[in-house]
Amino acid sequence: MQDDDLQQELAAVAARLIVDDAQDWASARRKAAAQLGLRLGRDVPAPSDEQLEDAVREHLAIFHADTQPGELRALRELALAWMERLAPFRPHLGGAVWRGTATAQSNILLDLYADDPKAVEIFFIDEHLDFDSQGEDAEHLVLSVSVRSRALGEWVTLHCSVHDFDALRGALQPDARGRSWRGPAEALRQLLQAEDNAR
Repeated sequence: MQDDDLQQELAAVAARLIVDDAQDWASARRKAAAQLGLRLGRDVPAPSDEQLEDAVREHLAIFHADTQPGELRALRELALAWMERLAPFRPHLGGAVWRGTATAQSNILLDLYADDPKAVEIFFIDEHLDFDSQGEDAEHLVLSVSVRSRALGEWVTLHCSVHDFDALRGALQPDARGRSWRGPAEALRQLLQAEDNAR
């Protein structure tokens, strides 16, 4: 089998793990390779992020077309509400919710930018949010909180990665196809409006 075919097969298996088992992309690549009896980098090159995302979209279209659009909409609306609440920290939405591949199992990933990263923690405390803090220092701080989605009838995990304000300059670097890996609240509003206009 050619490398391209192996990569496509690997991406398809990884996509199933991402969508159905809520695996992160790195774990999904490794587990998919193990399931196929392959060694990444030796037997087959790892699929790129773009190849893997294409496989995820294909899997969603085949197996989750009836539920995924509504779940994505609910997560985007919830993300926007939190972005508005966290506006002082210039939130940018990333991950599957931004890219349009999220399901009800997906987490909401926000990048926050602050002159003093500890200010974000203080804000969460002042807002009486029950959050977990990960990271050994302010440069690698992630604050996680469970938030209720009424539309989904479920709890969703919101992960807020805190960055120095200077990192905001590189936040909108595009992928190989020219699409941004994350976007601000206004861009998310435009996505939601485009969905409304398409109905």
